[in-house]
Amino acid sequence: MYQIVTVTDRVRLPAQNFTMKLGDGLRQILRERYERRIDKEHGMVLSIWNIRPQGDGLVIPSDPAAYYDVSFDALAYMPSVNEVLEAEVAELVEFGAFVQIGSLEGLVHLSQIANDFLTYNKKIPAFTGKESKKILKKGDHVLAKISTVSIKATLSDTKIGLTMRPEGLGKEDWIAVRDKSGEDTKTEAKPAKKEKKEK
Repeated sequence: MYQIVTVTDRVRLPAQNFTMKLGDGLRQILRERYERRIDKEHGMVLSIWNIRPQGDGLVIPSDPAAYYDVSFDALAYMPSVNEVLEAEVAELVEFGAFVQIGSLEGLVHLSQIANDFLTYNKKIPAFTGKESKKILKKGDHVLAKISTVSIKATLSDTKIGLTMRPEGLGKEDWIAVRDKSGEDTKTEAKPAKKEKKEK
């Protein structure tokens, strides 16, 4: 889930940044500290803006810097269990598919790709369903549901598990086939209702 949060922090502004406008100097330091980083409470911080220094800076003897208490707004993404999202398949491996979720990656384990026995072809690479003949390969766009989330201190240690097995999830053309079969049933029932109204 995406959210906008207000964060407060104390920033050390080194002497070499004194020639910059205060807002620019603080923004540069805060962006390096927060953007594309994991925050345990808010998730992945994507962007910060609206930096507001709280009062004058504090100078400590023998430290060539000034300290500012600041507040700012941040856009963060916290993956949550049962959230359905659209993602692109970034990589296929023998045990599943890695999908790109913004700056994060999630894994759809082989057992969670489809309700079918899948075989992995290393040469393409692709997964193919034995009965359904569904094919999943790199670059495909899919709808997936988050099943597990483990937020850690770094991007590489954060783990997100996904599933595409439930109805309405999976590759776009898999869903289109299911939707089409559902629509055909509904369109057959509609003319019968119209005939009754005309009589």
